[in-house]
Amino acid sequence: MYELKTKQNDSSVIEFIEAVENEKKREDAYKLLDIFTETTGFEAKMWGPSIIGFGSYHYKYKTGHEGDAPLVGFSPRKAKTSLYFAPGDPEREKVLDSFGKHTTGKACVYINKVADIDQDVLKQLINQSVNFLQKTYPNP
Repeated sequence: MYELKTKQNDSSVIEFIEAVENEKKREDAYKLLDIFTETTGFEAKMWGPSIIGFGSYHYKYKTGHEGDAPLVGFSPRKAKTSLYFAPGDPEREKVLDSFGKHTTGKACVYINKVADIDQDVLKQLINQSVNFLQKTYPNP
């Protein structure tokens, strides 16, 4: 059976951010940490070796695959910073139109730096994602 690699763990979020080599990325990671913490009200937790997640939900697909994931999160990667939002949220694209400079993947939005984006729109994306996932996957 498939074993999920990205699990919540007790690694230090601050130690992870401090290990980011690029000073500007490290500064941005602290800005994002503040924004995500204030917006969600959840404590930041490490998920796997490189994702900083906030809150969690349990999903179960029709295929039987299930697991836990953060409601939202981010990861300061070498090339770009990945922002993790709800996969499948049909409203996300509308909000992204006014977000600023970014690219997208299935569940990720990639940014070069926080200065490129509208922080109010980021907060809107965070809230929208949390609300969508809590409605889609209510706690049992």
